[in-house]
Amino acid sequence: MPFIPHTAEDERRMLAAMGLSDRAALFAEIPADLLAPPLQLPEGESEMQVRRHMAACARRDEVELCFLGAGAYDHHIPAAVWELAGRGEFMTAYTPYQAEASQGTLQVIYEFQSMMAQLVALDVCNASVYDAGSGLAEAVLMAIRAQRRGGARQVLMPRSVHPLYREAVASIVGVQGITLIDVAVDAEGRIDQAALDRQRTSQAAALVLPQPNYWGVIDEVDALTDWAHEAGMLVIAQVNPLALSLLSPPGDWGQRGADICVGEAQVFGIPLSSGGPYCGFIACRMDLVRQLPGRLIGRTLDLDGKPGFTLTLQAREQHIRRAKATSNICTNQGLAMTAATIHVSLLGSEGLRRVAASCHQRLQQLLQLLQAYGVLPVHAAPHFHECALRLPVAAAAVIERMAARGILAGADMSPDYPELGHALLVCTTEKHELADLQTYAATLAVAIEECRA
Repeated sequence: MPFIPHTAEDERRMLAAMGLSDRAALFAEIPADLLAPPLQLPEGESEMQVRRHMAACARRDEVELCFLGAGAYDHHIPAAVWELAGRGEFMTAYTPYQAEASQGTLQVIYEFQSMMAQLVALDVCNASVYDAGSGLAEAVLMAIRAQRRGGARQVLMPRSVHPLYREAVASIVGVQGITLIDVAVDAEGRIDQAALDRQRTSQAAALVLPQPNYWGVIDEVDALTDWAHEAGMLVIAQVNPLALSLLSPPGDWGQRGADICVGEAQVFGIPLSSGGPYCGFIACRMDLVRQLPGRLIGRTLDLDGKPGFTLTLQAREQHIRRAKATSNICTNQGLAMTAATIHVSLLGSEGLRRVAASCHQRLQQLLQLLQAYGVLPVHAAPHFHECALRLPVAAAAVIERMAARGILAGADMSPDYPELGHALLVCTTEKHELADLQTYAATLAVAIEECRA
C-alpha cells in the first residue's frame, strides 16, 4: 500500500474547517517550555549516499566472535525461520481484531502461547509484551493486584536479577506506591537465605526468583519457592526459556510451583539487532489469568463445528480507557513472536535440549582453558552458559582491546556490581567451536598483559 501524504491544499482545508490559521495553532494549548526545540537536521542526501552511510553504520557492528550475553544472546537462527516469518502474510499482518480475517495470525499466536506454557509448565501464557524487563514490571503489578490481603505493597527483588530489568521495574511501579526491597546474594552468587529470612514481612506480596540469574548462576529455586509460599508471598520466576529445556520449569518448583513466570523469547530465532525489538512473555497459573496483561488467543469451534481462533479475555478498556486498563501494554511484538514460534517448532523439545546442552558444555570448556591463564570464575555455584570472570585489571580496558581484535569479550560488571571488583560477564552459545574458545582465552590473556604494561 503506497503512503500518500497530505498535500498543502489538504492541510489548508483541514485547518480552515477547524478555524485555525496554521499548523502551529494545533499545539497552542501546550506550554512553550514543554515543546522541544526544532530538530537540527542536516541537508538531505541521495538514495545512493544514504545506502553508503547505512552500510558504513552496519559494518561498525561486525565482529568475528561474540561472547557478550547479559540478556541478549547470539544463537544460531535456521534460515527457514525468517524465510517464513518474512512472508507478507506475517510481515504486514495488522492486529487481529477481526477474527474471521486473521485466522492465520491468531493460530500462530495460539501456538506460541501453547509452546511457552508447556516449556514453563504453567497453565497459560500471553503473547506477548515488549521485552523481559517490561514483562517483569507487569508481573510485579499482577502480584500486587492478586495479593489483596493487608494492602501488601512490597516485592522482594534479588540483586542477582538483571540490572536493566530492575531499572525497568523501578521506573514503571515506583510511581504507583510499590516498594522494591533488595535481597542480598551470598559468595556463591545465590540468594542469601539468611538475609531473606530477615526480610520476611507480611507487607511483601511476592518474591522474584531469577533462573539462571544475571551472572548465569543456577539458584536453589525449590527451597526458595516453598519459603515464599510459606510466608504468604507469590513467586515470580524470571527465566531464560532456553535453559528450561534442561532445568526444572517454574511450574514444578517446590511443592506448588511458581505463580507467575516472565522471560525473554529473543533466544528463539530473534537476532541481536543492536538491542531489539525483542519479545517478552508472561505465564501464570489459571487462577491469576484475569490479571494477565497482553493478548490471549483461544481455540474454539464455529457454528459449523470447525476449529477456529479468537481473542479472548481482552477487555476494550485495555486499548482505549487507560485509567481502567489491566495494563497499558496493548500490543505484542507480533513479528518477533512469529519468528520465535517457527524457531521452537523447527527444533522441537529434543533440539532445544541439544542447543542448551551445547551452550553449557562450551562454557565448561572455556572455563577450563581460562584456568591455565589464571582467570577464574567469581562464583563457585553451577552456571548455565554465562559466568562472571575475575580479572586482575579493569574489565572495560580488556573489552576495548579485545574489540580491536574483532572479539566482543563480554559485559563489564563494575558499573552495576562494584563490590565484585574487576569482573567480566562472559557468555558461550552453540555457535562457538573449540577453536573459538581457544582464540578467546589466548586473546584475553594478551589483553590482560597489555593492560598491566
